[in-house]
Formats: sequence, C-alpha cells, structure tokens
Amino acid sequence: MAAPEDENKRSPLKAWVRALERTAAIDRGRASALPLLIEELAACFGTAPALSSREVSLSYRALAASVSRYARWGLAQGLKRGDVVGLLMENCPEYLAIWLGLTRLGVTVALINTHLTQASLAHSVNTVRPRLLVCDGALAPALTAAGALIGTGLPCWMHGAGEPALPRLDQAVATLGAEPLTAAEYPAPALSERALCIYTSGTTGLPKAANVSHYRLLQWSHWFAGLMDVTPRDRMYDCLPLYHSVGGVVATGATLVGGGTVVLRRRFSASSFWADVVAERCTLFQYIGELCRYLLNAPPHAQEARHGLRLACGNGLRGDVWLAFQERFRIPQILEYYAATEGNFSLYNCEGRPGAIGRIPPFLAHRVPVALVEFDVAAGMPRRDGAGRCLRSAAGEPGEALGQILPTQGGTRFEGYTDAAATGGKILTDVFAPGDTWYRTGDLMRQDAQGFFYFVDRIGDTFRWKGENVSTGEVAAVLAGCPGVSEAAVYGVPVANADGRAGMAALVVGADFDLAALHRVATERLPAYARPLFLRLVPAIELTGTFKLRKQELAAEGYDPAHVRGALYFDDVQRGAYVPLDAPLYARLAAGELRL
Repeated sequence: MAAPEDENKRSPLKAWVRALERTAAIDRGRASALPLLIEELAACFGTAPALSSREVSLSYRALAASVSRYARWGLAQGLKRGDVVGLLMENCPEYLAIWLGLTRLGVTVALINTHLTQASLAHSVNTVRPRLLVCDGALAPALTAAGALIGTGLPCWMHGAGEPALPRLDQAVATLGAEPLTAAEYPAPALSERALCIYTSGTTGLPKAANVSHYRLLQWSHWFAGLMDVTPRDRMYDCLPLYHSVGGVVATGATLVGGGTVVLRRRFSASSFWADVVAERCTLFQYIGELCRYLLNAPPHAQEARHGLRLACGNGLRGDVWLAFQERFRIPQILEYYAATEGNFSLYNCEGRPGAIGRIPPFLAHRVPVALVEFDVAAGMPRRDGAGRCLRSAAGEPGEALGQILPTQGGTRFEGYTDAAATGGKILTDVFAPGDTWYRTGDLMRQDAQGFFYFVDRIGDTFRWKGENVSTGEVAAVLAGCPGVSEAAVYGVPVANADGRAGMAALVVGADFDLAALHRVATERLPAYARPLFLRLVPAIELTGTFKLRKQELAAEGYDPAHVRGALYFDDVQRGAYVPLDAPLYARLAAGELRL
C-alpha cells in the first residue's frame, strides 16, 4: 500500500492548488520568459543534470551557457525581434538550447517535423517565411531534396557533420561567450511575444503552424510541474519528438522548472523501453496517442515491473487500454489530460478516472468557460436555433467542445496560426449571446454527471451513414477489443448509389484473429449503421510523429481489390458474415447491385 504522504500528494485538490500556485506569478506579470528562467535555474541547481541523452548530458549550468552562446550567434547573424528561424533537428539536448537561445532575442523558432520530405517539408518551411534554417547534419539531404520547392537564397546552417557545403553551427558557437546576455546587449522578450511556431500533426491536411507565446511556454511548464509535483529527484523519460508541444515543451519545461532531469531519446522503442526506463532510474514518463497500446501489445519484458516510475502523464490513453496498461506495468498514477497546441483551454483528469480526458473543477469554471454544442455533421458546423444561437448538448450527448475567449483572462486567449484564414476558421461568434467569441476545438466530446469529459471523435473523422452519425473512435474501440486485433483504424468511404459514407476498418491482427468472432462482436455491440461494411487487413498502420493514426491515406485507397494490397472483406447482409471482397463482388458494388 502507498504511504499516507504519497496518497496526500496524489490528491486531486492538492494537484490543482500546486498548479495554481506555480502559475500565479505569470498571470500577475511577475515572471521571466523561459530563456531567462534557465539562467535562474542554473544559479540554483548548478551542476545537477538538466538534459541527458545517450550521447551527451548538459547540467543546468551548461544548458544556460549553451543558451547564451546560441543567443550571441543569433545576434552575429543579424537576427532581431520578430524574425523567424526554422529548426529541423532530431531529439538531442542542443535542440532545446538552440530554440531557447534564439527566443531570448525575441526571435520565433519554427519546430519542423523531422519526418517530412519534399512538398510537405517545403510547405512547413514556406508557411513561416524564415530568415534562415538550422538543420541536423543527418537531415541535410532531405532539406537539399526539397530545396527547389523552398526557393533559393535561404541561408542554412548545419548542426553536426553532414553536408560539407553548409556552415557548421556547432563549431561557430564554440568560441562565443557563455555568460548571460545583459539587457544592454539585447532586451528580454515580453511574455506576450511569439516564441515558437509548433505545427499541427497534419492528420486532416497539410500542417498548420500554430503561434506559441512566451506566456504559454511558461504557463505550460509551471502548470504541469505543479500537477506532477516535479522535484529535483525526478527524472522524466521523454521519447516523444521535440518538435511537438508535448515532448518538446510539456515534458521538458515542466521537468526543468521543477529542477529535475529530462532523459531524452531520439524515438520510441517498445522493445527497449522498460530496460531504458529502469537503467535511467526514471520516475516520470510522458506518453501520447497510441504509444501505451504499443507497449501493451508488446511481449512481456523482464524489466517491465521493476521500474521506479511514480507517474505517467499524457493524452490519448483510450479507455480500453487504461486499466490493462496500469495493472500490467504497475503504474502508480496516470495523469491524462486534453489539450491542443493552439487551444485556449485544457482538461485534466487528476482523479485517474479511466477513459476520461479530464474535467474543470467548479472553482475554476469561471476562469475557463467550456461548452459542448450540438454539431451538424452534414453541414460541418455547430447547429443553431431560430435566433442564430448554438444549442448546448444534453448531458451524455456528444457535441463540439468550445472554449470562450475572454479578454480579461490571459489563459483563454487564442493565438492562432501563421495563416490568417486558418485562424478565422477556428473562431465562432454569437454563440450564446451577441458578440461573444469562442474557440472551436474541432473535437466531439460528451460530459457525464460528475463533470468528466470523454473524447468521442474528431469532427473530420465522424461521418454519416444511413442518416446517422458514426464515431470512428467508438467503433475502433469496439474492434480493438476483439481477440487477435492489436490495432484498428476506422474511416468512411463512398459507395456507389448511396448517400453518405460507409464504414471501413483497417486492422492489424495476430495469429489468433477470428473473422467470424469479430463479426459477432460488431453485431452485438454496434448499431447496424455503425458496423464497418468493409474490412482491410494490414501489416501496420502508419502513425504521425505524435502517434496519431494516418487515416487519410487509407480512406483515399478505398476498397478496390485491384489497387489495394492485403485481404479485403465485405459485410454480406444476406449471409450475416464478412466475405472476401474480390473483383466480381467489387463490380457489383460499383454498379449498386448489392443491398447495403
């Protein structure tokens, strides 16, 4: 059993109070931007490890020195407040030092996804219009390949060995001064200024660059440090990409402001995860998306229950995985939350309720107004009444989550994207009263009687079939619970002579998969309109860098056996079973001859 003091630390109320106490100075305007805070942390923690990787470790003092050197390098390049620098690098301690150093000057650093190539990479660069680029030596070829699409004349500096024609940033900063910049050298940025551009995952189109201010960086860091109760004894295992807000700001910032150590890894590995966590003596672990399901589906590991983790924090831990994950790996506490990089509110499940994405306690409701409104899937917009006002969803019914933008509450601001049209598309006005303004999450949720929110689906994923709305998330959860199914992605596909889109599921299955058993479970647990009409067996489902399923490509490939690899099946209503989808059957479907 846990000691009484451990239970007290896990108290939801204590967690909220710690978070409020840690962020109070920020809202009062008495806090320094994160690059300057690093200097204060260095004075406090000195040679204690701040960032650790397999290749190198930086103490708090060394991190502060590195931040100062990169700031001076930026000044030498003529960078100034308002300029943008693109950063394309793999996870490493210097990654954080670079963007902290440049943002010290008021420069905005765009954190570019390292998996992008060609047109998508060029889009991410061009959308922020940078003054120069910094890239990892190993990633220089990808940047060179996309060069024609990016345009000529954009200076590029390389960190580490790679392309010999490019100047070396790591060599250039080695001789620069490590002492903190003075206000006379360059004034510190205001908290309201933009610090980073962090891109959306691009699951529903090309990535958008979200604006992130110094205020938000501080708010995220201190808020999560309070919720997790980070201390200098903590070691955070961070195998998430540093170009994303969770791996690059929440996991790192919260640990650093608490005086702990961030253990960085270039990427997630299910096979080496537990041995690594044990060897590094980690107490905290940051997850996202389907990462926990990957660990649960992995074979047993000798070290999986010998770790010293006290808490796992993240978002996207589905209800069908939660309890099995926590019990098998003996995780004392799970802190699930809901947030978006560009969002103006967050939800936190401090109580550890399986499946819930969080709640807003009554004493904070006035500071963070959130509403669920009825959504018209066919129109793609919230439904309004005769007076033009949005309709609140009934208890337990799904609706789009909105967060009110309040001029008097800095935490509810919406900082938008670099694309003005994309920013406008996320703002809804005259929602409940003339002139009120709300941020659209694009996510469907439901709320229970205790105030806990549950994720239902993304608006772009929900589709209509037979006059009903189908939640891909709910269908995927049912399918993933069937024996032999390790992963499930659900999406809608058009069918000849039929309105809406029919359900299709791509499944990753094992040797014990039983097609008849899956049909039986789907029939018992899903209404007829929600049962997938098509199944596709695939060896793997591609994920984004933040462990979100890439379903756009699967939906575009459809179900034509002439063009789709792998086994395909069709739900034959007359036979009451899934049957192989071959060329003759596809021809009948295309001709609209079959009963659906």
